[in-house]
Amino acid sequence: MHLGRLGKSCIVSFKGYVWFCHRMGDSLVCVGIGSSFAFAGLFYHLYQEKKKELNKLKEIPVFKPDQHLLKVLKACPHQRLQYVAVEGVVQADGEPLASQFVPRCFGVIQRTTVEEHWQYWSSFTETWNSRKKNSKETSNSVPFSLVSPGAYISDLYVKVQNPLEASGCYLERVYHRLRHAEQGLVNVVLQGVSGEKPVAMEESEQLLQVGSTLTGFGEVVLEGGQVMRLQAPKDGRKYILMLTSYKSFIDRHESSATMWKGLTALTGITGSALLAGIIYNLVGKQDDTSK
Repeated sequence: MHLGRLGKSCIVSFKGYVWFCHRMGDSLVCVGIGSSFAFAGLFYHLYQEKKKELNKLKEIPVFKPDQHLLKVLKACPHQRLQYVAVEGVVQADGEPLASQFVPRCFGVIQRTTVEEHWQYWSSFTETWNSRKKNSKETSNSVPFSLVSPGAYISDLYVKVQNPLEASGCYLERVYHRLRHAEQGLVNVVLQGVSGEKPVAMEESEQLLQVGSTLTGFGEVVLEGGQVMRLQAPKDGRKYILMLTSYKSFIDRHESSATMWKGLTALTGITGSALLAGIIYNLVGKQDDTSK
C-alpha cells in the first residue's frame, strides 16, 4: 500500500470517528481512539516495508574472502557475481594513512573537516545568531583489500575498487576538538564595527581503520584467475560499504522491524481498549435509561 493511499484511508477513518464522537458525546476520547488506530495503520505499513527490505537483504549471497568465494567465481559465467555481500577485515595494500591527530592510529580512508563557528548581530531580532563558514573537508585514501578474519597474511583477498564512490557508514570518528576563540579588547572593538565575531573552530577526523570489520555490497569479479575485486554493480544497484559485520547489519534491520511491530501492537491495543471502554459506558447508560 502506498503511503498516500494509506494517508487517505486514515483521513476517511478519522472522519468516521469524528461522526462517532458526535453521537457518543465524548469527543476527546474518540479522537484518541481515531488517532490510535491511524497510527497503528501507519506503523503497520512501516513494519511491512521494513520486513520486505529485510527479506531482500537476506536473499543476497554472503561470502568471505576465502577459497569458497574463489571456487564460486571460477564456476560462474564471465567469472562474475552480480550482487553479493563480502565481509572481511580491512588491510592496506601498501602503506596505510597515519592519523593527523591520534598517535599509532592508521587507516585506509581518511576525512578531515575544519569549520569556523561565527556569530553575527541581527538588528531585526536584536540577537546574536550562529552560522558556520570557511568549512574545509579533505579526503584521502589508499588501495586496500578485505581478508578473512584471523588471516592478516593471506594470498586470498578481495580488492575494494573506488571506495569513495560507495555509500554507507564506513568511517569512524577518531578525533574531535572544539577550540573556543579568545576574546581580546581589539576583537571586541572589531566585533562592534563589523557585527560579527568568531566563536570557535571545530576540527574532526574520520578513518576507516586498518583491522576493522567491513561488509561491502556490490559486484565481485575475478581477474587473471586469482585477483578478486569488489566494485560498483553495473545493473544500477547500490554500491555500499558498512563498518560492521553482516550479522550485525541484519540484526539492526530486524531490531527496526521489531520496533515498528511493537508500536503497531501498542497503538492498536490502546485504541481497542479506549473503544471497548466507550462501548461499555454506552451499554451501561442504555441499561440505566431502560430501567
